[in-house]
Amino acid sequence: MSQLIDLSGKTALITGGSRGIGAAIVRALAKAGAHCAVNYVTDPAGRNRADADAVIASINVGSDTPTDSAVVIEADIADRAQVARMIDQTVQQLGGIDLLINNAGIIRDRSLRKISDDEWDSVLRVNLSGTFNVIRAATPHLRPGGRIVNLASISGTLGFFGQANYSASKAGVIALTKVAARELARQQITVNAIAPGFIDTEMTRTMPPEALQKFVEQIPLARGGTVDDVANVVLFLCSPLAAYMTGQVLHVDGGFFMGGG
Repeated sequence: MSQLIDLSGKTALITGGSRGIGAAIVRALAKAGAHCAVNYVTDPAGRNRADADAVIASINVGSDTPTDSAVVIEADIADRAQVARMIDQTVQQLGGIDLLINNAGIIRDRSLRKISDDEWDSVLRVNLSGTFNVIRAATPHLRPGGRIVNLASISGTLGFFGQANYSASKAGVIALTKVAARELARQQITVNAIAPGFIDTEMTRTMPPEALQKFVEQIPLARGGTVDDVANVVLFLCSPLAAYMTGQVLHVDGGFFMGGG
């Protein structure tokens, strides 16, 4: 798809871009010509930084339109001071922001009866407040005609057992998307959300095989999605092809939402 879309001259900030869906988004935007700032959060083992560096290193490999300007920026999006520094670094190093992809998020599954205060608070703080923090800090720097794409989830529309915190946070992201779309329309900045369904990532690979099979059986297309399935939709929303779309939630789930779970 990136061969049909030219994002040359555009700059993109992708939160949580070190692996999984985020890394796939970085690769897709870079292949289309965008200069990318890849955000990661520090972890004790240093894996997030190593993975972010690896994503940057892989961008030029096999690309027809390689980017010569990609940077790695550390920030915890739940920390507003760190978010402010991240935005300043992105603007200073890449010259501005055209495309903002809010992908960073965490999951702490637990039933309502067992969920701890910290498990509730931490997920809402990162997934919802973090997305808000980044949008608010980036808005003054987004060029007219810019794009914001927020990663929501099918869990935010259907609600899944054991995901009160995650579902609530992603439902909040959907509402935030719609508000931001209205408020930023005057600047010709579009704001849309993607609600992925069952996507093949490290997290889903830890599921028991029987649970995995049961989930896939509910998907009309009879397979889980790939990270590239999501990244390609992000690429579309960042392109001129989606210039007249805003405030929308696109379900990338193989038809799972259509069946109502």
